[in-house]
Formats: sequence, structure tokens, C-alpha cells
Amino acid sequence: MAVEHIDLSGYDVVISSSSTFAKGVIVSPGALHICYLHTPTRFLWEERVSYIDELPQPRAIKKILPYLLHRLRTWDRVAAERPDILLTNSTTSQRRIQRYYRRDASVLHPPVDLSEIPVSTTHQNYWITGGRLVGYKRFDLTVRAFAKMNMPLKIFGVGPEIHRLKRIAGPKTEFLGRISDAEKIALIGNAIGFIHPQIEDFGITAVEAMAAGKPVIAYGTGGAAETVIPGVTGLHLEAQSWEDIGDAVIRFDANRYDPRAIRTHAERFSKEQFQQQFRTFFNRVTS
Repeated sequence: MAVEHIDLSGYDVVISSSSTFAKGVIVSPGALHICYLHTPTRFLWEERVSYIDELPQPRAIKKILPYLLHRLRTWDRVAAERPDILLTNSTTSQRRIQRYYRRDASVLHPPVDLSEIPVSTTHQNYWITGGRLVGYKRFDLTVRAFAKMNMPLKIFGVGPEIHRLKRIAGPKTEFLGRISDAEKIALIGNAIGFIHPQIEDFGITAVEAMAAGKPVIAYGTGGAAETVIPGVTGLHLEAQSWEDIGDAVIRFDANRYDPRAIRTHAERFSKEQFQQQFRTFFNRVTS
């Protein structure tokens, strides 16, 4: 109801950025609506089961939620038909949009601000990972792997998984909690590399790590399949398991990677590249 009541009358072009409801705005007849649709609404589609399971709510509420989410899913499907043009952040999201909304979307990788990230050519003796600590990001696999190997790992971020992760962590795993962007950049810059075990639509943090010249060990599905080049900017895990993470870390040779080449690759996803590509696209569809 909130997005449908936004008054957009009088505008010739409307640009929305949406991962949930903004795509459902109603524009004037004859107006052009371009939606940058990051992904189909996660908790309604691909994560509809895990979303309910992970909610810290009484069992009675969890029993009611599926009926409410079913009705909301119907609205979401209709709302996805309202934009005239869809853009999205990766081929992974492109496929999801086609599956759930039956719509075509053009891929335009999202902007990553690289201007404040210096290239690092040295490292200290630790690996790093982090972000929002939720189940689907599978930080538990990384924590378990480093506990088994008894190797140093730093994790930044907060979320509902943090208590479980601490229970399975080894003595050399450090939880940093919520940190500033400057602290995150410094920590990544001093790390051996970045661990990215999850399936993401795109994965901005992995690109930030590459901007610092750090190789990324990533599960080779989702956005990482487009951003991480095996043997150049990191490597792909064949399986989403702690055993594969551990094996990759043990066999990892930092000397095989050129930090400046990794940075050059990351610049393909810079804010400036996004602005230029979006401007070109916008001029083409509005001319």
C-alpha cells in the first residue's frame, strides 16, 4: 500500500531501485518506468522456507506466516509486471527474474566504490570473511574449516548466526562485530585473502577485496562466477563445503597472484563504469 500510494504523477521517467517493493510503484500513463531489480524478493521466493525457519518468532506466528506470504507473493508477481524495463545486477539474478517473474532483464553490474580502497602488496598471517551473519551466507562452513585447521580467521559483521558461529569457532577465529568501512578496508588489505562461501546475486564485498589486490576463494556459483577469475583473481570452490574451503586454503599460494592485476580486474565494476554504462543505456531507451 505504501509504494502504491507514492504520487509520481507529472514525471515522464521513473527509475526505481528494488529488491522488494519499489518495483510496484504506479506511474502515470505514458511514463517510462525503468527498474534496477537486484533480485526477486528473497523471502518470498528462493528463501521462502529458510526465512520462516530463521525468524525468532513463536511457533504460532510461524504457522500463520506462510498464508500471509502466499498472498504477498501474488502481489509481488503482479508488481514485477509494472516496470517497462528491467535491469539487474548479474546473470544469476537475470535467471531468477525469468524463473519467478517470467520477464527479461538486462545485466548491468552494480557500482562498487573503489576510490577509498588502496592496493595492498603485503599481508599478515590471517584470512578474512564477513558481512551480514545470516544462514544462507554459509559462514559456518568457513568457521568450521578454520577450526579444523587451527588457522587464524577474522570475521566482521553481525547477525542472527553469530552465537552459533561462536560455538563452533576455533581458538584462532576472531569475531570483530560491526566495524567502519575504513576498518574493513584496512583489515582486508592486511589479510592473505578473502573467503566467500555463499551464493550471492553479485557479491560486492568480494569485489572490494579484489580492489585491495586480495585473491578471493569463492563458491563458484552466483555472482562470484562472474566476478572471480580462477587463477587470476582467486579460485572457485567446486562444492559448498568446509572440506573444500580447508583444502583450498591449505593449498593456497599467495605468490601466484598479482595484486595489481587483481585490482585492474575489480575496476570493471567501479562506480564510474556503472555511471557510464547506465547513462549510455538511459540515452538509448529514452531517445
